[in-house]
Amino acid sequence: MQMLDTDFVRVLEDLIDVLIENGTIRLTDLPIEAQQKLTQRKQARRRLRDTLDLMGDGDEII
Repeated sequence: MQMLDTDFVRVLEDLIDVLIENGTIRLTDLPIEAQQKLTQRKQARRRLRDTLDLMGDGDEII
């Protein structure tokens, strides 16, 4: 059940990102607590992605 909740949270985050990108809502339209949580989760995902980027920026094949 927890995995389903985690997946659903990710879907909601993606939905919010799309709504912000297409101008339907602004991040500042959300309560400050929601803004902070979204920002924290984006930063955590970015750090995880960066640490898992074993190939680097180039397209070279090792």
